[in-house]
Amino acid sequence: MKKEYYLIVENTHLKGRRSEVFFKMIPFSLIEQKKVTNNLVIVLPGAGYTTQAPLLRFTTGVFYNKGFDVLHINYTFNRQELSELSEEVFARDVQLVIRNAIKSKKYSNYYIVAKSIGTIALSHLLNDTMFKDAKVVWLTPLLQRDVVFNAMVNSDHKGLCIIGDEDSCFIAERFERLKDNPNLICKIVDGGNHSLELDVDPIKSIDILKSVIVDISEF
Repeated sequence: MKKEYYLIVENTHLKGRRSEVFFKMIPFSLIEQKKVTNNLVIVLPGAGYTTQAPLLRFTTGVFYNKGFDVLHINYTFNRQELSELSEEVFARDVQLVIRNAIKSKKYSNYYIVAKSIGTIALSHLLNDTMFKDAKVVWLTPLLQRDVVFNAMVNSDHKGLCIIGDEDSCFIAERFERLKDNPNLICKIVDGGNHSLELDVDPIKSIDILKSVIVDISEF
């Protein structure tokens, strides 16, 4: 059963010497099993790569069929919001949505799957005691962001990282450093772009999609 909601969060934006308060609506949906479960997967999409895009849509199906409830955080950003994005405020807003969404639930087994900009929020969520035993999936993480890279290098959480070597966020030296973390399984997609697809080969892109979903299912 899929239920859709939204949370309105209050943010402050500095404009010159003035401080402006504005409100942002963050939609989210909770796909629940027919019977109560203690398993939850939280899906944090990219800025333009939504929870309905192939990687996350099939990931949702995998976890639902394994007996997990699925929480989609469906934030959106316009170009100006992205250029002014505060990592801390974004992570705080995601945390608020999660706590609001599951306040009446009693989950104990968590997975968090994050794509692109969602890996910023994931980096902060790892410090939340609620998720101290969560397993995490980093899809095309923003390795150029120190908060993401440092979280991945130092994390004690069991993790799976998948990124393409043609992704603009791929940094070879940082990817090699990630391999030093024994808790992190690192996989690279040859020729993969930021959607984990091949720019000129849609058929092989389907094979890559299947391989990534299998990796996530087996993690």
